[in-house]
Amino acid sequence: MSWTPAHVDPRLLRAFLAVAEELHFTRAATRLYVAQQALSRDVRRLERELGAELFVRTTRQVTLTADGERLVPYARRVLGAQDELLAAFRQARPLLVDLNSPGLATGRRVLHRARELAPEQELMARYESGLAGAAGELLAGRLDVSFGRFAGLEPVLRAGLDHQLVRYEPMAVLLPEGHRLASLAEVPVDALAGEAVYAGAGNPRTPEWTDLARRLFEGRDIEVAPPVPMAVGEEEFERVMAKAPTPILAVVGFPAMPRMVLRPLVDPVPLSPVSLVWRKGLVHPGFDALRRAAVEIGHARGWLRRPVDGWIPAIDVDMLKRKK
Repeated sequence: MSWTPAHVDPRLLRAFLAVAEELHFTRAATRLYVAQQALSRDVRRLERELGAELFVRTTRQVTLTADGERLVPYARRVLGAQDELLAAFRQARPLLVDLNSPGLATGRRVLHRARELAPEQELMARYESGLAGAAGELLAGRLDVSFGRFAGLEPVLRAGLDHQLVRYEPMAVLLPEGHRLASLAEVPVDALAGEAVYAGAGNPRTPEWTDLARRLFEGRDIEVAPPVPMAVGEEEFERVMAKAPTPILAVVGFPAMPRMVLRPLVDPVPLSPVSLVWRKGLVHPGFDALRRAAVEIGHARGWLRRPVDGWIPAIDVDMLKRKK
């Protein structure tokens, strides 16, 4: 009873086809950039695996047997399909990069620089509002990369993700124009005592931000303001917040809002640790450019230098130490 292999190595088929087309082992070996001895070995292995003699070899010439001629069209189809597959995946799909919100500068600057570093790659911006909202999409493969506070994610989400610190982003507060602190150039954190500050409470896409606020406000007599109707997009957010003007916890690069003033927070300077976050095992040439861009811009702009009076939560400090 004849035996048929369950699998044929395409490399062996490629060796066979080169000899079949050249009818000369030396020329075929030159064409494949391999040693003639190695090529002969591959052809003999294919003959053993198929249980058929494919060539008649003499000192003067090489000719195909009937089985060899029968194999040629099959080998061409298999190798053609393999070449098409490899070509398709050499043309990398777009890298989907979540920037949280169109107005936030950190991720946008990194993305723009990555596009300069890898102009042949397509890096597409997405907007998922917050890292927690993006994490499920990352794990499902519907997003590739996001930005945000990694320590603020639930452990079950962190387990499938990896991260690279991009920036210690100074935090700020948006104040209504008539607020008692609006005239200050900088607002000491403790000056917010007695206030309720909006920090995304109740928004399922940004719990890591609300958690950061709670840790900052703890022991300072500052409350996290209750939830407001969930707004999608800057215009809707501005409309909802205008109904009940209240201080809003933000970062120094937060986009301007009507009838609000942005003031840096000081004494201490609270910092939002912004990381590049991705699904473990992600491989993409655009992703490599994104990581290089984050390092380059971070060094150039001093994003990774913590002020002497800078503050970040202990949980973030511990996680970043473990990452190192």
